[in-house]
Amino acid sequence: MSEQQKIRHYLQFKDFSADEYAYILERAAWIKQQYKTYRKYWPLEDRTLVMIFEKASTRTRLSFEAGIQQLGGFAVYMNTRDSQLGRGEPIEDSAQVISRMSDLVMIRTFEQSIVERFAANSRVPVINGLTNEYHPCQILADIFTFTEHRGSIKNKIVAWIGDANNMCNTWLQAAEIFDFTVHISSPKGYRLDDELNKNIDKSRYKLFDEPADACKNADLVTTDVWTSMGYEAENEVRKKAFANFCVTEKMMSLAKPEAVFMHCLPAHRGEEVEAAVIDGKQSVVWDEAENRLHVQKALMEFLVLGKVER
Repeated sequence: MSEQQKIRHYLQFKDFSADEYAYILERAAWIKQQYKTYRKYWPLEDRTLVMIFEKASTRTRLSFEAGIQQLGGFAVYMNTRDSQLGRGEPIEDSAQVISRMSDLVMIRTFEQSIVERFAANSRVPVINGLTNEYHPCQILADIFTFTEHRGSIKNKIVAWIGDANNMCNTWLQAAEIFDFTVHISSPKGYRLDDELNKNIDKSRYKLFDEPADACKNADLVTTDVWTSMGYEAENEVRKKAFANFCVTEKMMSLAKPEAVFMHCLPAHRGEEVEAAVIDGKQSVVWDEAENRLHVQKALMEFLVLGKVER
């Protein structure tokens, strides 16, 4: 097998097996412990991560940039507006050049096809930092966070309330790998993309018209902003469509007593979630945000070095 064929990319959640995820989550916990106890761990010393942003971000940039530095490497930030990618250079050409000058590439963009075309022409691993269709790094952090607080997510119920977007699509892929069920409740016009999810085992999810029904007996309740980046022109229309899809204390009371609440952030209190919920005792959103850092460190280590013996 050639060196090119050995390269692993992380473009969708389904790119890794259950065994590989078990390893990555274990590594994330160990790497997090090193960070919390101020122990230097530089497995990627002198390695370079290129971060390409077409969509701006706080958590994605900070977690990847701080993460690679904490592993001993360097981060190079590129915005498509300030590079040849934003001036018409073919993605394929950019991938050939950028991957010859780096060890890892993370891309946060719009269409999934962009990261796929880049990866097809890259000599180094490519990570999907977010696309319109999928957000694998966030769900990896969410599952790690749930595991920290409640143990295995196997056989649990995740209630997704709101737009059946990239997060929802990724939860469905995770459900197949980790063996849990997703309850989805979305308003008309913003429901699950059947074509995109046609290969998902239908026993892995249930659809609900009423968000409260989706929350019943859930182990984890999660949501997202009503208007994601790139859809700002639809903001007022979406506010009307999603008016009944705010995660409330009453909804959380229908979930299991030990259920946790998650949100990938940024959040709009009073819109997709009540302040009493996101700031309440069941909320783990701040741990969830921090854990982007730790799971992505484990992810980068795995993509560059494979399984590490310790």
